[in-house]
Amino acid sequence: MGRRSGIVVMAVALLCASCATSQASRASTAAPTATVTTSPAPVTAPAVPDVADPPVVALPPPDFTSTISEITPDLAARMEPSWRPGCPVPLEDLRYVTVTHRDFAGEKVQGELVVHADAAEDVVTVFRALFDAGYPVRSMRLVDDFGASDDASMDADNTSAFNCRAITGGTGWSEHAYGRAIDVNPVENPYVRGSSVAPDAGREFADRPDSPGVIHADDDVVRAFAAVGWLWGGDWASPIDYQHFSASGR
Repeated sequence: MGRRSGIVVMAVALLCASCATSQASRASTAAPTATVTTSPAPVTAPAVPDVADPPVVALPPPDFTSTISEITPDLAARMEPSWRPGCPVPLEDLRYVTVTHRDFAGEKVQGELVVHADAAEDVVTVFRALFDAGYPVRSMRLVDDFGASDDASMDADNTSAFNCRAITGGTGWSEHAYGRAIDVNPVENPYVRGSSVAPDAGREFADRPDSPGVIHADDDVVRAFAAVGWLWGGDWASPIDYQHFSASGR
């Protein structure tokens, strides 16, 4: 009896030890594993040196610009030398036109003309074509800046349009008096009647050298005016007016 009882006690002890081991194993397996997250050290961006604002670059003006406007009171006052009551065209039928042109140095210049209202768009079209072709214009100012003197304007090699005056050597109204004629670079393209040349500085161009500003038959200038229906005085038999273009051909 004592021996059997000892065996039983040992068996129970072994069974209890086995159960304890099993429970410990289950506890170890079931326990969650803690994850330790370490935050990275803060990163400081390098200092950025002060940088000056970039310079403001002015854009170049458009290659060609033009305007067409009515005759304002201020402009009418300026035009007192070239227009007066009794002229064949009233001021309200005239237009002030500005166009970009090349000068003889190739620089862009804004010129001005006064023409008839029904010719204004055509004039802009012509001078846009001449600008694109690179044709130079010495000066383009209202004839009033020369006291409405055709001779003074020609001497200055000034391209002009409206001027309420008679035809050269006659008494009838010139096409300029209607605002439907333009004289282009008068020195390089003089008015020639026999041995008479106007302006006097145009004598060296009377034989039509191939020089800047000189107009030749069927060149860019003649074609630009012809495209809007204007004719060239260089085609006349006599006198020959190389500077002159008009809507009527007169």
